[in-house]
Amino acid sequence: HNVDKLTVPGRALYTCMLNPQGGVIDDLIVYFFRPDFYRVVVNAGTADKDLAWIRQHAGSVAVKPRRDLAMIAVQGPNARAKTWAALPGSESASAELKPFHAAWFGDALIARTGYTGEDGYEVMVPVHQAVAFWNGLIEAGVKPCGLGARDTLRLEAGMNLYGQDMDESTTPYEAGLAWTVALDPPDRDFIGRQALEAQKARGVPRQMVGLVMDEKGVLRHGQRVRSERGEGEILSGSFSPTLGKAIAL
Repeated sequence: HNVDKLTVPGRALYTCMLNPQGGVIDDLIVYFFRPDFYRVVVNAGTADKDLAWIRQHAGSVAVKPRRDLAMIAVQGPNARAKTWAALPGSESASAELKPFHAAWFGDALIARTGYTGEDGYEVMVPVHQAVAFWNGLIEAGVKPCGLGARDTLRLEAGMNLYGQDMDESTTPYEAGLAWTVALDPPDRDFIGRQALEAQKARGVPRQMVGLVMDEKGVLRHGQRVRSERGEGEILSGSFSPTLGKAIAL
């Protein structure tokens, strides 16, 4: 099984895992390699909750937490070339990857995905290889990025942060994630479908939008917003280094 998977490319899907009310348990990426081999990458803070939910509904399907793996995201206009420099030989395995596709390189999985709005890779390696790969990236000129920098990048790209922009009380339709929902074909069943169909039929009661503040100031989580379209609340807010203005969801 493990030998077979090394030769099989994969496709990635960003999606929401829903409860029966249509609320978002987590947003995650599912990698498909074969009908009997998938990999799911969830948010670290919700991993235990997600695993319990998946096992509750998995039936006879084996679910194995991969605590033996580490993931390093390399993002930016030069990310792919820097990754190839840090993992010699990996260019031939990953150069032709389209966005949201993945390829095996030895024990590593190289996926053309990320959470920054930039091009790049997310590379999953065995934990005992993580330090060497990290050091190789440093030697190739890659700079470590903190959570604050990542947060401004994903916010500028309009990407949701779980627990702040959506949670189990929010549906994908409310959170600007309707594009992740596939209701066709009509007989395609999934947890939360009935709730989403009902909400869509009666009208979505609230909608997440993007805001740009032209005047000086900073938009922060929890602040109230009043406009001609009604009242709202800041979910994610920060100063945008790219725009030079405060932005928010």
